[in-house]
Amino acid sequence: MDLTIEPLHGPPVDQWALEVVERKGLGHPDSICDALAEDFSRRLCRFYLDQFGAIAHHNVDKALLSGGVARAAFGGGEVLEPMEIFLSGRATREFKGIIVPIEEIAATCVDDWFRGNMHAVNPEQHIRVHCLARPGSSDLVELFARQFETGVPMANDTSCGVGFAPASELERVVYRVERRLNSAAIKQSHPEIGEDIKVMGVRRGNHICLTVAVALVGRYVADIGDYRNKKAALIELATQAARKETPETVSVVVNAGDDIDAGNIYLTVTGTSAESGDDGEVGRGNRANGLITPFRPMTMEAVAGKNPVTHVGKLYNLAAQQIASEIVAAVNVVTDVHCCLVSQIGQPVTDPAIANLQIRTVAGIDVVEVSPQIEEIVGNRLSQIGSLWTHLIEDEPHVY
Repeated sequence: MDLTIEPLHGPPVDQWALEVVERKGLGHPDSICDALAEDFSRRLCRFYLDQFGAIAHHNVDKALLSGGVARAAFGGGEVLEPMEIFLSGRATREFKGIIVPIEEIAATCVDDWFRGNMHAVNPEQHIRVHCLARPGSSDLVELFARQFETGVPMANDTSCGVGFAPASELERVVYRVERRLNSAAIKQSHPEIGEDIKVMGVRRGNHICLTVAVALVGRYVADIGDYRNKKAALIELATQAARKETPETVSVVVNAGDDIDAGNIYLTVTGTSAESGDDGEVGRGNRANGLITPFRPMTMEAVAGKNPVTHVGKLYNLAAQQIASEIVAAVNVVTDVHCCLVSQIGQPVTDPAIANLQIRTVAGIDVVEVSPQIEEIVGNRLSQIGSLWTHLIEDEPHVY
């Protein structure tokens, strides 16, 4: 491994004049695709473990949601054409005479996820599932199988992963607001709030402006006056959540595209724009840390659905984030960390080709003074990559 540790130059992002952060919530079409791809992978992993004693080769990170057609209305509405879910990628379909029920696993995955996460969606009526997972290419299957001979997982791609810590104030605000609005407690008291929630946060100096898109569920909204009142309540809920993370001035705009006087509002049947207004795809939404942070290091890599044993597109993004967070927590003179890990296909996942750490320290402390501690943390974290799959199949950590 080529490990470089160097200073992180420039002011922290909190001190920049402008900062932008976004989060696509649980019911956003892109987040739905991420969630389904990841759950599909987890279920395949469990089947493979139960039947074969090991996780077999798969990468089911190519999911697409093609939106349906719906007629939203106060007090109800109806879905006219269902949303179409396409779960695609590569998966082992047979091993030693045992047939893997891929289509059944995919269908159960989609049904269970929507029933457990989208309170206004009826999967039988509103969703149509297409499973397009095919066997993997022989060279990648062989590369995956090589771990059973060597005992070391081999990277199945040449890719990179990045992470940073700590989260900025705006990043914490945006994340908290979406999580609060999509919490079970809020859904119980405000069932009109659909799961398709997107939060765009912009900080100019010390002022934070949040633009929040929320798909309201028509059956819980009586009329235009009720919509107006529920929208005002949403603004207050979002503001309260934001104030848990910042003392700064926060302004909140909900459903900015509304023209209430003309009756053009964000009303849905199911609580997601996927019913009629939008489509989704894996990898177009939140990064592995749950946010979209254009002022921070990011990759275009889709994490959800990739196998958790050898796919560095998943493992290195998660490991880089863990490394950055641990360094900030463990080395008290370090204030900011950017971590980048680069793999080379066919090499052990525990031994990246490049590991680059950019470190900001408190005034008067040279990076060289903390390099031994950082090297130890990097080494320990990389040595644990081979067991990261045991957490991922239990949905820890989240990857979207």
